[in-house]
Amino acid sequence: MQPQPQPQQHSKLSTSKFLSRVLFMFLGAAFVSVGLEIFLVPNHIIDGGIVGISIITSHLTGLPLGMFLLLLNLPFLFLGYKQIGKTFALSTLFSVIVMSIGTWLLHPVQPLTIDPLLAAVFGGIILGVGVGMVIRFGGSLDGTEIVAILFTKKLPFSVGEIVMFFNFFILGSAGFVFGWNNAMYSLIAYYIAYKMIDITIEGFDESKSIWIISDKYREIGDAIIHRLGRGVTFLNGEGAYSGDDKKVIFCVINRLEEAKMKSIVEEVDPAAFLAVGNIHDVKGGRFKKKNIH
Repeated sequence: MQPQPQPQQHSKLSTSKFLSRVLFMFLGAAFVSVGLEIFLVPNHIIDGGIVGISIITSHLTGLPLGMFLLLLNLPFLFLGYKQIGKTFALSTLFSVIVMSIGTWLLHPVQPLTIDPLLAAVFGGIILGVGVGMVIRFGGSLDGTEIVAILFTKKLPFSVGEIVMFFNFFILGSAGFVFGWNNAMYSLIAYYIAYKMIDITIEGFDESKSIWIISDKYREIGDAIIHRLGRGVTFLNGEGAYSGDDKKVIFCVINRLEEAKMKSIVEEVDPAAFLAVGNIHDVKGGRFKKKNIH
């Protein structure tokens, strides 16, 4: 009999990485509190998801926003623990508690602006940065994404499409509660926050993956190494129609090098196949750029 494979144990985070994760989730949740209580809530502008539902419910009942942010997220925390894992659930719980306490502490503070457009823009920016920081370091501040993950297993829709469906009704409800002008400002804030979440998670230094198929793969590879300072990898491929063996050049560059990469390929082999894709995270390997002269 062959021995049964043992389940792989999760490696523990080092103390420095653990403290770094906690610090950035704390800062992210604090940013969200500022975006809500200093910009959005005083101007009757909402965000999507549980935050938006909490703002509407708090306005209608007169009870503290932080209480609803915590209570409405608790059922989704349980789902997150079951479906995604203990670390995610604890990280989310920590972040939600910080956000809830932050909104309670900042509620008496006067808003920085009463201009709804400025509130929507800057509130959306601060909110998006905060949410992005929490997500980047392993947590969440909105239970609707957890529900969307569960629904994707039974429905032919992506997580993003399901979240958008939820938020369509939540942001639409703001029109009946706060007026349609505020609902439109809420859409602006939601869009800005959505974009800032992407930027915070992915970073400004977006990388590009390059795939090149050419009979002159050796010349193109040498040119990339010596003129662009990037390492390349040759992969073996086969044409599905012709059955011919092909060499595929794979390379990772930053977005500022894309134009030069295209000019190199065009110069060496104008008939080469070139595909460019976005990469949001690069680790390990030999991505570091060499000096070129």
